[in-house]
Order: sequence, then C-alpha cells, then structure tokens
Amino acid sequence: MSKLNWLKFEDYIVEKMKQHHIPGCAVAVYSNGEVIYKNGFGYRDMITKRPVTPETIFGVASITKSFTALAVMRLEEAGFLSVEDAVTKHLPEFNLIGVDDMSQIKIYHLLTHTVGLAPMFRREELKKLKHHVAYLSEKEYERLGDPGEYFSYCNDTFLLLGAIIEKYTGKLYRRYVTESILNPLKMYRSTLSIDELGKYENVSVPYDYNKKTGQLEEKPWPKLGNYEIGGGIRSTVLDLLDYGQVFINGGKKLVSEETVKRMWQNPIKIINNTYYGYALQVTPNYANSTLVEHGGGQPGVSSHFGFVPEQKLIVSVLCNVSNVPADEIWLATVNTALALPIDKQRSIEPSFEISAERLTKFLGTYDSSEGGKATIFLENGKPMLEVNEETYSLRASNDHTLVIEMNERPITFYVDGDDQAWAILLGFRMLTRKKSWVPGT
Repeated sequence: MSKLNWLKFEDYIVEKMKQHHIPGCAVAVYSNGEVIYKNGFGYRDMITKRPVTPETIFGVASITKSFTALAVMRLEEAGFLSVEDAVTKHLPEFNLIGVDDMSQIKIYHLLTHTVGLAPMFRREELKKLKHHVAYLSEKEYERLGDPGEYFSYCNDTFLLLGAIIEKYTGKLYRRYVTESILNPLKMYRSTLSIDELGKYENVSVPYDYNKKTGQLEEKPWPKLGNYEIGGGIRSTVLDLLDYGQVFINGGKKLVSEETVKRMWQNPIKIINNTYYGYALQVTPNYANSTLVEHGGGQPGVSSHFGFVPEQKLIVSVLCNVSNVPADEIWLATVNTALALPIDKQRSIEPSFEISAERLTKFLGTYDSSEGGKATIFLENGKPMLEVNEETYSLRASNDHTLVIEMNERPITFYVDGDDQAWAILLGFRMLTRKKSWVPGT
C-alpha cells in the first residue's frame, strides 16, 4: 500500500473535519495480521489543545451493541439459550400491552431490531434492568407491526438482552462484558465505567457543535443507565482493532467461527443493498467483498467500526463530537486500504421520475417518542428534507423512496391502503407521520 494513498486520505479527513466542525478524530486499520495505519487528528481537548492519538479514549456508543450480541452468542454456544427462543422463555415477566401472543417475540427480534415497536421515550434514570422490563409493561407504545415485519431501532427492547445475560451469568452486564470480552482481548483501555474513565490519561472531551453560535460546546459523558447495554463502552481505535479480530480470525477463542459468522450471515434486508444482522449492518457485493459495520452516536460521540471478512480488514473511526458522518470517514478509510477510489459509495440509488401527485402523499412531519423528527416538504416543486436543523434536497429512486442527494442515503416511505405515507425509515429509525400536520407548519 503506497504512502501516497494515505497522504490523500489524510487530506480528505482534514477537509472533512473542517466541513463538519470535528475537534478530534482517530483512525486505525488492521490488515492480514498487522496494524497498517493508525493516526490521530485534531484535539481531544479544545482548551488545552492536547492532540488526539490512536490511544485516545472516546465513546463508541452503539458499537457496543455488537458486544452485547456477541455475549448472547456465547451464551447460546454454552447451551443456555437459542436465539430462536421466545424472549418470555427467559424473561417470563416481559410483556407488551396490545400483544396477544408474547411468544411471537424471539431473541433474534431483539438482536435485529425487528420487534415491531417504534423508538421509545428514553428513561436513562432507570439503572436496574428489572425496572426497564416493568417500564415496557406500563402502557401501550407505538407499534409498527408484527414481530419481523419492520426493521426499526428500539434501544429499549434491545437492552432486554442485558437482562438475559445477567440472568445466566449471575453478573452485572458490564462486569460480564469486561471479564469475558474486554479482558481476554486485552482491551485494557476500554471501559463501561464513567468513574473508571476518570482514572485514565488521554481521554477525549465530548463536544457538540452549536449551529446558532458557531461554537463547540463541551458536554458531560452521558450516564445512560440501562442504555449502557446498547451504548456504554468507551474505547480506543486500537482496542477496537483487537475486538475486530474476533470476527475475522475464527472467533479468536471467544466463540467458534461458525457461531460468530452467524452474526452477519443471512441478515434481514432493510433497503436495496443494505441488510442488518445481529447488531451489525451488512453490505454484500461491495467490490467483490462484504462490508460488515456499525456506527454510533451520543452527545459528544460519533463512531464507526467494521470489517471486510474476505480481506481480513478491520477499520475503526472515533470522533469526539455529536452528529458528524463518522461512517463516511470509515468508508473512505476502507476504500483507501482496498486501493479503491476514496469517494466510492456503498451503492448509488437510481433516478426515478415521480409524479407530483405521488409526492404529495409523502409530505408531512414524522417523529418518534425518542425525539427524532423529520419534515418532508416541497420547495419550488422539489422534495426537501428538514432534520437536525439542516435542510437537504431529495430525489426519487422509486415510487416509495426518496434519496438525500448529498450522500445518497435513501428514505423509505411506508403507505397505507389509501396510498398515504404513514411512516418513513430514516437511517435506522422508523418515524411515524403526525396526523395533524399541514403544509407550512
């Protein structure tokens, strides 16, 4: 791999950091038995100007989900459960109002975010998993469909996996993950404890970019409560390379090669060439290989991690600011490592001539109890998206999909019997349409 390729990549990342107001970012690449690239960019602390290094600790957010999935697969291999089991077989107290047959909800529905619930209001003050099980039973929440019918992130059902892990290990989730995954892989700069985080050197400061003031604002580390099961690990890009070897080196003695491959083989289809396995996103047929990855976001955190099994390639990217495209940096890193064009996309959506009448069926504001909100509207006859205080131009790729032109990300529209859109899939979350929306609001 030529030095020139990485110099071009470094020019790319510096420009990306300027464009998105990223204070600090770390990148590391493992290929065929060795670390072939590692670097830190920018600052872990904007006040002291201490630089980011490959050893800097960041939040990894939802990359944590694959650790949880791996822990579940370990329990399956040990004979405690099957991912085909009903959740109630292991958590008899689990109940959802409005679901007549709870045995329909399987462990793999939790792993693949296909339980059928929309994103829920977060209860980060809950610290015991039994309290979260009770929270899920309190009232009827917004249901999207039957188990397996729709894919949509639901952190509140995913964390039930932590309750199952605690039941069969007799240990707190964080202790089990530390003892059975982090320590055996020598991930000694990785932790689920905020208190422990304060004892390390070279830790990033989390930031959020205030678009109104044009300033980076320091954020406290989120305490998360039970949500640590889907987002509580803090780590380094180098530690994540050690973790990635579980997936490309036959399980690295944590699980069998056959068991670990099940986490990304035979995934469910989300849209076109994007699939989802057990807490891992899958893109098949990418330059004759498979991309397996997952990102994450929290206040002060944007992260992305993944691997290309055929090439024995692992890439990790961590940033210390919210809502920036760590996934784009990750893909550019993969492209550089594979000697592909740095701007090659996972897929390019086709163009489609959609009628004005059809477009009107999509207009409206869509949201969820978790807090996500998006508005689809027309500007001079062209479809537009407003989300996170930003506006993006759209185009159609078929009669039920609009694409964000800036980054080729599709938005799927779900329609009812009257051909009116009732929900969208934006990223990994389904947002449902507000029935009271009228143009101009």
